[in-house]
Amino acid sequence: MIMVRLKKGESVERGLKRLKKILDKEGLIKQLRATRYYEKPCEKARRKSARARIRARSRTAMSQF
Repeated sequence: MIMVRLKKGESVERGLKRLKKILDKEGLIKQLRATRYYEKPCEKARRKSARARIRARSRTAMSQF
């Protein structure tokens, strides 16, 4: 459970900004958005292979330099 305690004199908006930053680092917001709707297994595999292709291209491009 993630808790953010407001520091003395800190505004609520600033506390929310810190909370959002923590959630983003943890990857919780991305995970919630991904699981919001059902995704077919074939669509998951397609997305996973697309990410792998992008990573492979960037590795080959970086190794050429």
